[in-house]
Amino acid sequence: MSRIKLLYLFIAPLFLLSFSPAFAYIEKNTAVVRIMNKAAGKAQLASIRVGQTFQHDGLSIRVRNCKQSDPFDAENFFVFVEIYTKTEGRIFSGWMNRNEPGLNPLQDDTYDVWLERCE
Repeated sequence: MSRIKLLYLFIAPLFLLSFSPAFAYIEKNTAVVRIMNKAAGKAQLASIRVGQTFQHDGLSIRVRNCKQSDPFDAENFFVFVEIYTKTEGRIFSGWMNRNEPGLNPLQDDTYDVWLERCE
């Protein structure tokens, strides 16, 4: 083979790989969140479908989106939630990340909420 053909055999795959998407996500229908009532000392798992609102004590948790990372990467889950209380209104709105729960969970005086997984 000529040198040019050999060069194409090595460079072409690298060129094609450079255009692959950096992040691929799988949309999921249900978020599983853990809710801890610090005053009562109780924790509960809740399965909440995307678009639905879950009521727990004084909390209303609405799931807007739930995603799983590409299964060929390290498994991770992301959920966009809005959390309201009857007394204070909205106390949280944003993304939660399962692999980094300390980065953006709800940490209220009474409640902690964090993501377990998406199903």
